[in-house]
Amino acid sequence: MADVAVQARLKGQYEEVIRAKLIEQFGYKNPMQVPALDKVVINMGIGEGVGDQKKVKAAAEDLSLIAGQRAVITTARKSIAGFKVRDGMALGAKVTLRKIRMYEFVDRLVTIALPRVRDFRGLNPKSFDGNGNFAMGIKEHIVFPEIEYDKVEQVWGMDVIVCTTADNDDEARALLKALNFPFRQ
Repeated sequence: MADVAVQARLKGQYEEVIRAKLIEQFGYKNPMQVPALDKVVINMGIGEGVGDQKKVKAAAEDLSLIAGQRAVITTARKSIAGFKVRDGMALGAKVTLRKIRMYEFVDRLVTIALPRVRDFRGLNPKSFDGNGNFAMGIKEHIVFPEIEYDKVEQVWGMDVIVCTTADNDDEARALLKALNFPFRQ
């Protein structure tokens, strides 16, 4: 019962404009060589979750609103006495987005959320891992329009990892620039 007519604006732009631009820029012979977005992983680590498990559940609900998909609560793998963490204790939440939801999230991130970040000067162009994946941190999750500021008890940060099919950082950087990621000069 998949609706083929529903397509993200950014995905359409990628297939119509950006893909051709990347083929011209890098001289790909096969259209399958052109880098594309693979997945987006959003992670919220809740350090205060050690003392209050309700905070982890609230963060997971907020993350579910932001992503448009149910968040998974992450747990500790082993006990660490210095941090008062026990094995199996809930410490955060994460979501992995693919396909249409991924493109919709990236579109909202670039056009709505990042411009709302206080004192934003652009993304660090060196935050690539060497394999074409980009990682960034957002200090306040309230920059997303899905979160009602008045109902938020506490503000949390989040990590956003954009995984691409690019072989190196230069190709991934060109793809993300074409998708309007605001890298600083």
